Amino acid sequence: MSTLLTVLLVITSLLLILLVLLHKGRGGGLSDMFGGGVSSSLGGSSIAERNLDRFTVGIGVIWFACVIALGLLLAYQN
Repeated sequence: MSTLLTVLLVITSLLLILLVLLHKGRGGGLSDMFGGGVSSSLGGSSIAERNLDRFTVGIGVIWFACVIALGLLLAYQN
């Protein structure tokens, strides 16, 4: 079980690094990289940016759950 959680933690860590680098900084982001000039007037971000935000939060929750589960598993393994 601990091996599975460790592998999942490594995969989600790499995905989080990639997703954070894709986010919009001061300049362009994912939407500008692919030529997206169509953005919502309400939120100020395109659909691609909002979906990227949702995906990043989801992966972050999975990463956090893996860290907690692995910590509890290793603490109570004795």
